[in-house]
Amino acid sequence: MHDASETRDQTWERRTELPLFFASLIFLTGFTLAVLAYEVHPLVRAIGIGLVALTWLCFVVDYTVRLALSGMRPLRFVHRHLLDTLIVLMPMLRPLRMVKVHDAVQARYNRPRRGLYARVMSYAGLSAGLLGFSGALGVHHFERRAPGATILTLGDAVWWVCETLTTVGYGDMAPVTPGGRIIAGFMMAGGLALLGAVTGSFSSWMLQAFRREDEEEPPRN
Repeated sequence: MHDASETRDQTWERRTELPLFFASLIFLTGFTLAVLAYEVHPLVRAIGIGLVALTWLCFVVDYTVRLALSGMRPLRFVHRHLLDTLIVLMPMLRPLRMVKVHDAVQARYNRPRRGLYARVMSYAGLSAGLLGFSGALGVHHFERRAPGATILTLGDAVWWVCETLTTVGYGDMAPVTPGGRIIAGFMMAGGLALLGAVTGSFSSWMLQAFRREDEEEPPRN
C-alpha cells in the first residue's frame, strides 16, 4: 500500500527492494561460477563474469536513480546511505539488507511482523550465512594462487570464515594478499556485529521470559 508521506526515492526503494534481492542472488551465482570455474571450460567462467557485470550494473543504476530522486547533494546522500554505497562498491555485501527485504515481503502480503528478538536473531543468522559464503568465495579467489598462501581451497576458505565470523581465530590460516585482507577486515567487523546482535537479543529474550514467569507466579506464603 502506498503511503502518502513517502518520498519519491522511498517509493522507488520499496518497489525495487525485492527485484534487487533476486538480482543479488544472481550476482552470487555468477560470482560463484567466476571463482570456481577457473579450471573449467572458459565459457562457464565467461557466463559467470557476465552475470556479475549485469547485476552490478543494476545496483549502480538503482543507486544513481535513488540519488537523483532524493534531491540531495551527492556527498550528503553518500553520508546518509553508507551501507548502500558499500554495496555498490562491493555487491557481495548486499545480504546485509536482509532486514529491509523481509519487511518488504511482509508488507506485500500484509503479514504481521514477528517479535523483535526473533527477527534480530533470524536476520543475523541469515546475514551471517550469506556474508560468510560471499567472504569464502572472495578470499578463495584472491588467495588460491598467492605465494605463501595458506588458504588454498574453497574448503580452507570456508573453515577460515567460520573461525573469523565466530571470532575464534585459531591462527592456522590467514590471508596474505591485499584483497584477502580487505575481505578479512569486513568479515571481522561483520562477525563482531552479528555475534553481538544475536547474543544480546538472546540474553534480552531470556531475561524477558524469566521476568514474565516471576510476574505470573503467585506469591508464596
